[in-house]
Amino acid sequence: MTIHVPSSIQLPGAAPLTPRQRELALLADIERRILWLSSWMIHHANHIRPSRDGLKVGGHQASCASAATIMAALFFKALRPQDRIAVKPHASPVLHAINYLLGTQSLDKLQRFRAFGGAQAYPSRTKDQGGVDFSTGSVGLGVATTLFASIVQDFLSARIPTMETGRMVAIMGDAELDEGNVFEALLEGWKHDVRNLWWVIDYNRHSLDGTVNDHLFQKITSFFETVGWKVEPLKYGKAQQHAFLGPAGGALKQWIDDCPNPLYSALVFKGGPAWRERLKRDLAGTMGIAELLDTRDDDALHRLMTNLGGHDLEALTEAFEAATDETPRCFIAYTIKGYGTPLSGHRDNHAGLMTQAQIELLRASCGVAAGEEWESLAGLSPARKAEVAAFIERVPWRAKLVAQPRRPALVKGEIAAPAQRKTSTQAAFGTILAELGKGDTALGLRLVTTSPDVAVSTNLAGFINRRGVFHRNPRTDVFRDEHIASPLKWSQSPQGQHIELGIAENNLFLMLAALGLSEPLFGERLLPVGTVYDPFVNRGLDALIYACYQDARFMIAGTPSGITLAPEGGAHQSINTPLTGMSIPGLAMFEPAFADELARIVSWGFHHMQSKQGGATYLRLSTRPLDQPERTLSDSDGVAIIAGAYWMVPPAPGAGLAIAYCGALAPEATAAHRRLVAQHPGAGLLAVTALGRLHDDWLAQGSGSHIATLLGALAPGAGLVSVLDGHPASLSWLGAVRGNPIRPLGVSRFGQSADLPDLYRHHGIDADAIVAAAEAVHAMR
Repeated sequence: MTIHVPSSIQLPGAAPLTPRQRELALLADIERRILWLSSWMIHHANHIRPSRDGLKVGGHQASCASAATIMAALFFKALRPQDRIAVKPHASPVLHAINYLLGTQSLDKLQRFRAFGGAQAYPSRTKDQGGVDFSTGSVGLGVATTLFASIVQDFLSARIPTMETGRMVAIMGDAELDEGNVFEALLEGWKHDVRNLWWVIDYNRHSLDGTVNDHLFQKITSFFETVGWKVEPLKYGKAQQHAFLGPAGGALKQWIDDCPNPLYSALVFKGGPAWRERLKRDLAGTMGIAELLDTRDDDALHRLMTNLGGHDLEALTEAFEAATDETPRCFIAYTIKGYGTPLSGHRDNHAGLMTQAQIELLRASCGVAAGEEWESLAGLSPARKAEVAAFIERVPWRAKLVAQPRRPALVKGEIAAPAQRKTSTQAAFGTILAELGKGDTALGLRLVTTSPDVAVSTNLAGFINRRGVFHRNPRTDVFRDEHIASPLKWSQSPQGQHIELGIAENNLFLMLAALGLSEPLFGERLLPVGTVYDPFVNRGLDALIYACYQDARFMIAGTPSGITLAPEGGAHQSINTPLTGMSIPGLAMFEPAFADELARIVSWGFHHMQSKQGGATYLRLSTRPLDQPERTLSDSDGVAIIAGAYWMVPPAPGAGLAIAYCGALAPEATAAHRRLVAQHPGAGLLAVTALGRLHDDWLAQGSGSHIATLLGALAPGAGLVSVLDGHPASLSWLGAVRGNPIRPLGVSRFGQSADLPDLYRHHGIDADAIVAAAEAVHAMR
């Protein structure tokens, strides 16, 4: 099988190349190196590197090949130092190869591709050595994050007039358009008049299981244009465009446009003779068809028919150079999956791997000698290597600043607890943020809030009234202009510090991801805070995990938590979110019961998101107003709250019983404790404030952990009862810390509308149920 790989060789006697032609020839050399290195990296991982477990390593050689030309044109020509880019997950080896050529990826990482400590299967900004702006891997999320990063860039540039703005770029596979979160993001971008955004679709028309629907590009064009984007189809390469002007050119163009995707792919795989046979049959009788076919041998005909826009460096670079304004653009780059390899066009090539014979065919096409497989510029003459190396040194993208380690905390200081005698943690959180919104403190200036259409119902109104709503284009508050009384001020301006989103939780967490990466992406730190209905954390869970995976720093308040918004019913009652918060790496979850606990936690959370070893914080808050304890927390109390638990009522030495509660169930736990101490003097009452931190510390420290120390005050084998308005498994592990028998109480069924007494009784988490569980577990001693 003949493989077509772009060549930069100048034929003897040919006219000297123009500067433009020379640049394209150098880019073609680089494209060939990218194709080879990405293919060889995958081949080495699967067929040469020893396998100890017998598992297929994988690596998507065909998906890499379809994107190689696009990425060569972007990274070595179009991208500027201030731009930021997300690369489609399956093109990760191409990105590693590019970074290897640019000097930001090491050879040993390539050789350990998909192995421990090696280059990652999908681009990872935290695990790969360098050159990754946005992690990708969960399809569609990296693409959408570039849109929200564009909004963050506008937010920052409104405050820093000297800031040089760049383009947020995403290279995406066409199958990523099957993901709903992409379209949710597009709608949000339209609302915010997004700009400086490029999405380049690798339109190879192949997904995991086969070819995509014909004429998908028409729907893509329609949707993007509807939300204000300019669509740039890159369907025909320069050779095809030239052929359309010659004999039978119009008929050839019409045939290409009408050809179904599966047929086109099949002919690509079969090659020149198949093209010739099909065109002869389908265009029989067309004037000029004989001349079109007879003037090209099979290889030349195959090159012509596979000369799509996404594989033509001249067509790509021209399109990128012409996009000079801020209008968001969607480039639909027609490509061939497996282009330039023996896998080209086959519908089963998604996870296919080249055989040894096929990789040798590619080696010969790329001019790579045995033993030179890992050389960055293998296959070039010494003089040509020097020329290409010099060109790479001048590539604008090389001047991009590699993300620096996070700086020490810029904003510190304790936050005072609200003074209300009776309040909920949700209300207290709103009060704290409103206070932080007063004046131009260092913390207040960097604070930015966001919410998916629930800002008012999650108590952000006070902060919004003081700091305003962000929008690039100023908009007045019509109700205030019309002198209609309203406690909420909703004026929008570039100086606003609240970013309001539509009711799409995926967008919320992608917005928080972009805000939480503002420092490594743009060099400016922000302190983002989001609010969401706690039950709907699950609706945005993929995006939340994605945000934490790439070490975005933010604070999210999920409220109302549990089942305490009782009349709303099961659809607005959360059950599993404590387990969710416990299980996500990089996310510290807290569920305080009282405002003074919350104030300590919020203060810690702002410091945590600025710490080099820090992360994001999740606050599970309640709408249930509780009587606040009359106390002044000491420094040691504050340390215990952050560690995850403290004794609200310390047990007497050798006590045989304790109740552990979390969050809004404090009154029921307290009432049950008061009833129990008459029969079990000295019983303890444990307040759990941070389930995940407490659990992680126990796993790491064992008998020396904070919770082991606390439970050590009880008698050996003392009974425990745990209770929260979430899944009982969240606290059931407490019994394993020191071998205590435990009865975990919680919510393990979908809820229903009721008032709190009925609902708590129904789920067995009221004071009566706690007392009964305590008596039962004490009898087990």
